[in-house]
Amino acid sequence: MSGVFIEASGLKRHYTLGDQLVKALDGVDLQVKRGELLALMGPSGSGKSTLMNLLGGLDTPDDGEIKVDDKVVTSMDQNELAVYRQREVGFVFQSFNLIPTMTAQQNVEFPMIFSGVAPAKRRERASELLERVGLGDRMTHKPTELSGGQQQRVALARALVNQPSILLGDEPTGNLDSKTGVEILSMLREFNDAGQTIILVTHDPRLEEFAKRVVHMLDGKIVSEDTAAI
Repeated sequence: MSGVFIEASGLKRHYTLGDQLVKALDGVDLQVKRGELLALMGPSGSGKSTLMNLLGGLDTPDDGEIKVDDKVVTSMDQNELAVYRQREVGFVFQSFNLIPTMTAQQNVEFPMIFSGVAPAKRRERASELLERVGLGDRMTHKPTELSGGQQQRVALARALVNQPSILLGDEPTGNLDSKTGVEILSMLREFNDAGQTIILVTHDPRLEEFAKRVVHMLDGKIVSEDTAAI
């Protein structure tokens, strides 16, 4: 792990609800090194999901700047942001977001279609990742034929299939039982140990045992952070 890879400076994101101004982010500065496993933690409404959405190019700030590998994400137009999300960012969500009519393999292959990857290469890459997440014998199963933990493994493989520089997870263990949640966290740690930069938004206190750095948020601000002694 070396050097600043992601740099957010002075991020603000405000919303108006009726006659009330909600400061979802109120001047956030954050630096992430390449190869970190970072957890964003805090109560609901603390701003952690808003921050993740900005880093992933799903939303734009009202003020401030985001640089990823010296590219200014906050200066990108909508087309450039779409390319950034496709090539640089993998997303894992609490609700899995798998396509129910597709098999596990087809779900994992799907993002590569938009990247112009040839069919044979798509199948090869999807099969390889499903093997890595322990689903080599479930490739032809559809989501309804898989457990919650298996569906999240498919979602993880899909998020990594375009070899993104950043993996973002929004409550990736939120819909899983305790044992399965630990299995997913262990798997994320394995990918991180292999060099993947990962940022996770979570309420799950178990993540503090797996993350290399934990950033605590409250009322749209970063209030503290802890670095693991590893």
